[in-house]
Amino acid sequence: MFKRSVSAALFACLVAPNPVFSAEVDAGAYLAARQAGMAHDFGHGARYFTKGLLSDPGNALLLENAMTSYIALGQVERAIPIAQTIIDFGYQSQIANLMHSIAAVKAGDWDAVFAALEHGRSVGPLVDGLAQAWAHMGKGEMTKALARFDQVVDTQGMEIYGLTHKAYALAVAGDFEGAEEVFSSSGEQGMRYSRRSAVAHAQILSQLGRNDDALAVIDGVLGRQLDPGVAALRANLAAGVAVAYDAVDSPTAGVADIYHVIAGALQGEATDVYTLLYARAATYLAPENTQAVLMTAGLLDDLGQYELANETYAGVARDDPAFHAAELGRAAALQAAGRRDAAIEVLDALARSHADLPVVHATRGDTLRQAKRFEDATDAYTRALDLYDSQDPALWFVHYTRGIAYHQLDDWPAAEADFRASLALQPQQPQVLNYLGYSLVERNEKLDEALAMIETAAAARPDNGAIIDSLGWVMFQLGHYEEAVGHLELAASLEPVDPIINDHLGDGYWAVGRKTEARFQWQRALSLAPDATNADRIRNKLERGLDMVRREEGLDPVQVARGDN
Repeated sequence: MFKRSVSAALFACLVAPNPVFSAEVDAGAYLAARQAGMAHDFGHGARYFTKGLLSDPGNALLLENAMTSYIALGQVERAIPIAQTIIDFGYQSQIANLMHSIAAVKAGDWDAVFAALEHGRSVGPLVDGLAQAWAHMGKGEMTKALARFDQVVDTQGMEIYGLTHKAYALAVAGDFEGAEEVFSSSGEQGMRYSRRSAVAHAQILSQLGRNDDALAVIDGVLGRQLDPGVAALRANLAAGVAVAYDAVDSPTAGVADIYHVIAGALQGEATDVYTLLYARAATYLAPENTQAVLMTAGLLDDLGQYELANETYAGVARDDPAFHAAELGRAAALQAAGRRDAAIEVLDALARSHADLPVVHATRGDTLRQAKRFEDATDAYTRALDLYDSQDPALWFVHYTRGIAYHQLDDWPAAEADFRASLALQPQQPQVLNYLGYSLVERNEKLDEALAMIETAAAARPDNGAIIDSLGWVMFQLGHYEEAVGHLELAASLEPVDPIINDHLGDGYWAVGRKTEARFQWQRALSLAPDATNADRIRNKLERGLDMVRREEGLDPVQVARGDN
């Protein structure tokens, strides 16, 4: 509920009034900038919005969009002067206020934080309240800081954030007893941990000599499937090491965490571009906040800005505990950009440097499989399976994907064994049931079992065209042509541009005597660019009919269920 209320509060702030363009505005630059903005092309957007400002330097819309383009690019230092211009003109802009605030925090000018709020330059209630508290602390005014944190705690919907940051502040001041008391009090709703606050609480408990309690926090909040950074923390706690406190270690880091928290609250509620502005603010103030860096890169990836995402992921240091996560993200961004070979190079290097992480090998297997390097993929999957804990929830999927690779290598016994191993772990998993069931149908084996598998998958995913197609196809193979056509028509409506599904529907129509419609579906399938083998078979059917093609393949012709059209 709080996430929604924060998002609503942020959105309620006006960015800028609709501007009136001056007569001298560079229309060409403006139109180019708008086009770049629609494509989330922040580099060209920044260039053209800035060019437009040369002829109309006071235009509110151009100023706002130039500023946000530079922020999205990660060039915050270029956005800050534009934000100041917006403020000087008297335009209302939440993002300009945000830029003014983080510039003051970065410079350690805590008085400027208060002055901005006194002049009505608000970012939002949560940000304003916590930023003021941290500013008091930055000025050495601990009593005032704690009082301001308490005001946030007392604000409806903000209690947990006020408590968490108050605990951080006490820990920064070295008052670990006070910080632990805040974490333990947890407010009316109980403590809701993030990764950072769980780590902070564990470090605070360790400083108090309570490593067993710290382990209980880690295990209770984060479980046993830990990223390398938390795994190293847990190992030190288990070894009795007094772990230093560094989760949020300064007022600047505290303010950065606010923006990271806001970005997390906005995800899924606001546009990715708007969320990105807060994530960039967090990383500007605390470039060492790797979780914010990963969030930023992920948002860029979601926006289709793969090169920017790649650059952002690449900024994570090799010795950072989250380096492997950044490299996995970088590989995904490279692949999305059409640079699969570069993605494989990244994963090859990661498999050498982080050879003990099963997710690295599983991801490498996925990428190699997509590159049709099936033997290499099965080797990578096997390495992953050797490393995964026997209770890891990812096991079913790795068996499934290795089964697909074995299937592509025509090693059916190994493929079937993996599919059944996957089902032993997830007996009702629709993807696996469909793949195994469809494969059995194609091999004309165990058709009754295949039908039961696909019916189970279809019941679970009635809107999945591929699964409904499988159900229709097993009906076809069993000779239930009328029933098959109903399922195949539904599948084609769900996946209208899938060549295989349209081809299957054509076969179904032929089997029930609807030959004109059959030829139409085969023509449609051919127009949808099937692979070469299927394309040749479809052309043969169009020329000679399905029955002749089946005879040539050593199959019986279909039994016509109705008269010819």
